[in-house]
Amino acid sequence: MRTTGPRIWVKVLVLTLVVTAAAFVLGPVLWHPLGLEPSPGQLPFFMIVSFFEALALGLGVSFLVFGLPLVRRVSAGSRLRVWLMYLGLGWALVSWWPHGNLHMSNGDNMQRLLYIEYGFHVTLVISAAIVAYGFFSLLRERSDSTAPPLG
Repeated sequence: MRTTGPRIWVKVLVLTLVVTAAAFVLGPVLWHPLGLEPSPGQLPFFMIVSFFEALALGLGVSFLVFGLPLVRRVSAGSRLRVWLMYLGLGWALVSWWPHGNLHMSNGDNMQRLLYIEYGFHVTLVISAAIVAYGFFSLLRERSDSTAPPLG
């Protein structure tokens, strides 16, 4: 599959928009909000956050569907690095939608809140560390080779 050019970007855009719209509409249906109700003045701000979480999910799904060949091309030296960066970036994008919705549907259940915090925050820190490691290892390889500098 070709992963460059205008055709792939149209596919990415369409998939991102479809997943974003579905996630934005289905979030409150799948996870019923519990606890305090936002005030009328706060509601638009919660909706904006929900939109960005749904957009991150859409971008993440598109990345997971179309991004592996690009990650392979950029990080050709190590299969492990390719998979770690691919999954780390994918998780960093898709995890926000369930994370935010689980918070909204948690109510005052502190044990469940602990599960949410560990399940998302800790794994996002690990994902970021993996992607940073991959990035720095690519820079190190590039500086060790005779390739011209980036930029």
